[in-house]
Amino acid sequence: MSIPTTSWTLMYQVYKKVLPKVHEFLNIWKEKAKDIPDPELRQQALASIETKTFHCEGGAIYGLLAQEKRVEAIKFIVAYQTISDYLDNLCDRSTSLDPNDFRALHESMPDALTPNAAIKDYYRYREEKNDGGYLASLVKTCQDCIKQFPSYEAVQESNITLAELYSDLQVHKHVKLEERVPRLEAWFKQHKQSVPPMSWYEFSASCGSTLGIFCLTSYSAANENMTLSQVNKIKAGYFPWVQGLHILMDYFIDQEEDKAGGDLNFCFYYENEDEMIERMKHFYFEADRSIRNLPDWKFHRLINNGLLAIYLADDKVKNNPDLKKKGNEFIRSGGAPTLFFYINGWIYRRKSGT
Repeated sequence: MSIPTTSWTLMYQVYKKVLPKVHEFLNIWKEKAKDIPDPELRQQALASIETKTFHCEGGAIYGLLAQEKRVEAIKFIVAYQTISDYLDNLCDRSTSLDPNDFRALHESMPDALTPNAAIKDYYRYREEKNDGGYLASLVKTCQDCIKQFPSYEAVQESNITLAELYSDLQVHKHVKLEERVPRLEAWFKQHKQSVPPMSWYEFSASCGSTLGIFCLTSYSAANENMTLSQVNKIKAGYFPWVQGLHILMDYFIDQEEDKAGGDLNFCFYYENEDEMIERMKHFYFEADRSIRNLPDWKFHRLINNGLLAIYLADDKVKNNPDLKKKGNEFIRSGGAPTLFFYINGWIYRRKSGT
């Protein structure tokens, strides 16, 4: 099976080979979530699947890189993204503001990327504990998948690094309101020298994506002998620019919602809207440059353009004249492929009701 390099072939494979499997695996997790004994954990698990299905749909496109092991890669991606979305709900919408709790919960993410890691008591710092084995089952599914990937050992260390950055971000951004920015700024100081010039909030956004992990893991499924040089090239292709673009777009469309809910949104920290638009374009163009060093770079460029389009097709943008106007600037930046994905995403959301 060839890796798609045009908009049309990519969308054909997404509709034919990716989305049906995503929904098949998500339905299994939804049924497991319904059986969670604790009502709060059950509510958050179900809500994370109901409201964030498109995270799994988008992430699972990387399963196409796994070629013959596509189904196993999609199974991994859906399980790992479901952990991410579930924990995000537990930290963001649930009953705790305890950084120890958030840290313990997120231990499940590097564990899911470590083939023989022991399952821990991830709920040890919170009152709600009885999930009927839901989170452990998600972790175990990820472990069972990666054990089948011939080059997984080569990507494991990079995966863990990205997962630890992700976990650190989730801990710092969900504590008490007044502690969030100081914690994130102090954290950024520890990593500032290892990334290109950017602000603390742009660095935070770059750590908040799972795309690098999905890309590395899918390549490890398809290749027999990945070298460290190849792994480093792929990681550098995604972190920080592609991942940063991904999360900044996520925050871009959530601005009104986050203002109303009093939630931390990285787009709020730009000096003005012109600076925000310019920096997001900068992330787009840097992402485009960084992926040109990757194998199958035309596929990765399609994903980069698709990222813009998926978010800009969201109703939050369509129904907000101000966001829509800014969104049109991004579509112009991405050119014809972005416009294609934009129209496609808009149609898909209406047909599927997501």
